[in-house]
Amino acid sequence: MSATTLDEGSLKDIMNAPDTVPLTPAPVARAAATLETAAPPERSAHVLALTESLGRGFSAALPPTLGLILFILAWQLVSSSGGESGLPGPAKTWTSAQALFADPFYDNGPNDKGIGWNILHSLYRVGAGFGLAALVGIPLGFMIGRFTFLSGMVAPIISLLRPVSPLAWLPIGLYVFKETEPASLWVIFISSIWPIILNTAAGVSRVPQDYLNVARVLNLSEWKIFTRILFPSVLPHLMTGIRLSIGVAWLVIVAAEMLTGGTGLGFWVWDEWNNLNVEHILIAIFIVGIVGLMLEQMLVMIANQFNYE
Repeated sequence: MSATTLDEGSLKDIMNAPDTVPLTPAPVARAAATLETAAPPERSAHVLALTESLGRGFSAALPPTLGLILFILAWQLVSSSGGESGLPGPAKTWTSAQALFADPFYDNGPNDKGIGWNILHSLYRVGAGFGLAALVGIPLGFMIGRFTFLSGMVAPIISLLRPVSPLAWLPIGLYVFKETEPASLWVIFISSIWPIILNTAAGVSRVPQDYLNVARVLNLSEWKIFTRILFPSVLPHLMTGIRLSIGVAWLVIVAAEMLTGGTGLGFWVWDEWNNLNVEHILIAIFIVGIVGLMLEQMLVMIANQFNYE
């Protein structure tokens, strides 16, 4: 029988050995630890970005929201101060609007159509009159800005006719065309053409002379000068003129339709006044404002696409 002997060095190793042996973490444990240490910064970055986005949205929405609330409160105070015969309040107008838009496209004859048909008729007249103004005003503006002699010829005419009230042109239209529809288009045309002409001519006159000198050296034709130099440079000014022009056209159409009758928002407002339906008049005012705002914002977005500053 043999015995195991321990030397002095082995005894020292046993005596100095630790009580527990450290374990090496498994690969899954190491991955979990890595995710735990990496996830919090990512989550905090997403939370911070979301908080900043919500803060910007809240800051942008707060002023208009407060403005609308104050407007509705002021409207309610004015309505309450007038008693039963005063201006209809927001709640009463909202109830009338719900009933009005429940069937916006009914048709009970020429003088009794839904609000949807009246909006579409007004938009058609604005589009037709504005389209004619653009067809005439854009080429005329380019020619006025391009040729100094022509600019001097038409400057006094534009200065004389531009300040004339749009409704002053309506009797001329009725006398010439003998019908209300073309007379309305004439009023829109003559009222909305001036911003297009003036802004287009101003844009052409501001084209750098160096561009035109180079075109002259290269013997470019007027068509190439127009397509390669003038049109790209004038486009931002042209879009500004179009935006102003369609705003004028939308302002004019209501007054013109009040006088010509038939269909459209202007005629509808006047007809509701004859019926003493003040709620519908207020609704028409909001419709005119909302549609005009939509047209304005649509053209602003288009104009921003051509802004190279």
